[in-house]
Amino acid sequence: MGKAIARLEDRLGVQLFQQTTRSQCLTEDGQQYYERCLRAIEELRVGEVMLENGQRAVAGKLRVTLPVLLGRHCVAPILRSYARQHPKLELELHLSDRGVDLIAEGFDLAVRNGAVANGSSLRSRRLLSQRKVLCVSRDYLAAHGEPRTLEDLADHALLPYWRNGHGLVWHLPNAQGQLVDVAVSSRMRLNDLEVIADAATEGMGLAWLPYWLVRERMQRGELVEIWGDRPSTVMECSAVWPAMQYLPLRSRLAIDLLAVELEKWKEE
Repeated sequence: MGKAIARLEDRLGVQLFQQTTRSQCLTEDGQQYYERCLRAIEELRVGEVMLENGQRAVAGKLRVTLPVLLGRHCVAPILRSYARQHPKLELELHLSDRGVDLIAEGFDLAVRNGAVANGSSLRSRRLLSQRKVLCVSRDYLAAHGEPRTLEDLADHALLPYWRNGHGLVWHLPNAQGQLVDVAVSSRMRLNDLEVIADAATEGMGLAWLPYWLVRERMQRGELVEIWGDRPSTVMECSAVWPAMQYLPLRSRLAIDLLAVELEKWKEE
């Protein structure tokens, strides 16, 4: 194994592993190479599944439940494209943030925020890991400056997500770079992440939001990230489906497609 790694490092011209007398770990270049290899393997798997099934048509009903914003922005466009490619497929998309019982309500597939463990009745697969970013408009920064520490946040307008009568805590880095819970108070009480992003874009304060939600606003310069060089909270989303011996082709291909396409929402 060691010789094979050495040959690969020679061919690539980079060091993939940092070795000590007791252990070895991936270097930054090694981690990037590993992640891209995983994507390539996933692409091959999708191709193999499609070839394996030959002329078998993707057909029948596929009922999928999605969280509202992640579904609207990221997942639904992928599944709509999937339905266009397979005219015999009947696609039902249900966008809701409530807890859905897949088996009792007859869903074939769910996409859920957060890591989900496999159990006796459900199976899961991680689709995407992505940071939450502290972001703000340029106009706000020009008027109020940038907070440098957690204590500075008390002097700024903040835009927390409001639920069940209180704002949800933010998980932000302290002076030592450790993520800590930060209780957030605000005169704004907003229970929709997209409305929060709109308010931040309009210069009403700082927001702590998933990267996938504000990516395009940041690319257009409407929002900028602050503290981007510090540790950040990572969100995961997963595909979940009822456990069964033979997963229908329509479900299996949909899961594989989501795993590949959602990688495009990952930061480069």
